[in-house]
Amino acid sequence: MKNKKFAKYFKEYRWPNIAAMIRNNRGDPKICTTDFKDRLAVISGATSGIGYLTARKFASHGARLLCINRSPERSAALKSELEGEFGIRCDYLLADLSKIEDIERVANELLLLEKHIDVIIHNAGIYLTKRELTDQGYDKVFVVQYLASFIINSILAEKLKDSGKTRIIMVNSEGHRFAAWGLRLDDLNWEKRRYSGLKSYGSAKLAQLLSMLIFAEVFRGTGVTINAMHPGAVKTETGQENGPVYRWIKRNILDRSLRPAQISASALYYLGVSDEMEGVSGKFFNLTTEEEPAPPALDLEAARELWKKSLEMTDIRDITMKN
Repeated sequence: MKNKKFAKYFKEYRWPNIAAMIRNNRGDPKICTTDFKDRLAVISGATSGIGYLTARKFASHGARLLCINRSPERSAALKSELEGEFGIRCDYLLADLSKIEDIERVANELLLLEKHIDVIIHNAGIYLTKRELTDQGYDKVFVVQYLASFIINSILAEKLKDSGKTRIIMVNSEGHRFAAWGLRLDDLNWEKRRYSGLKSYGSAKLAQLLSMLIFAEVFRGTGVTINAMHPGAVKTETGQENGPVYRWIKRNILDRSLRPAQISASALYYLGVSDEMEGVSGKFFNLTTEEEPAPPALDLEAARELWKKSLEMTDIRDITMKN
């Protein structure tokens, strides 16, 4: 059964937007050369792929780093590498972002920081070809790709608003277009439908874009901005959790047509640091080029329904409510 809004979304699709996406995927990001000395960037999933290269990019410009990772060994190695090579400070927090209790714990640890957070980059993600549920019974992809950023942003909201001038960037994807007919809020755990890796991934990325609509409202006029970006068609380590067949196809077929992930790091640095991004919020970028996302990602009614559902799943305070 398709989403009840199938007809509405179908009428809103525009071929020029699809053409723009294809064109932008071949483009290069804008470059920012401004230094970020001693300013704090928080990056999740920083020990590999886009996150690792982004951490190096910020470190090369003098930023202080706080990375959120799963592996203590790889986190320690990253700290040693960046501090030794760039002379900056690189700290880390350990968390499994498929576990809600870990997400809440790390968010509360960020809440206790005395230093102002200048940039938050939600980069951690997974792609699964087979359905996996978390300990709480939720779709694992949905938790890592969406609920993690929802929880962290919500818990930090008042702290960020009080200090202002924080840029939140969510590493999203053109893959949100795989959920072409919107979210199935009655089946977020894929119990009523056949599981598909692409559709699960697309639904989680769509959910993140919908949450951005609400967060942009919450942060309006406070100096805090929130944006999402597609990191380009680049080679990453996403999907290594899957079986040998998928990994072979990715390594020998998919990766051959992809670009180096350094362009993603350059784009994230631009979005996080460039003066041209001052005050820009609630937007979706392909690298550094603004795009209009798919119609389901602009549905404010669906965003509010998802927000309510997310609060039920996480049991955290609703930051949209007036005190």
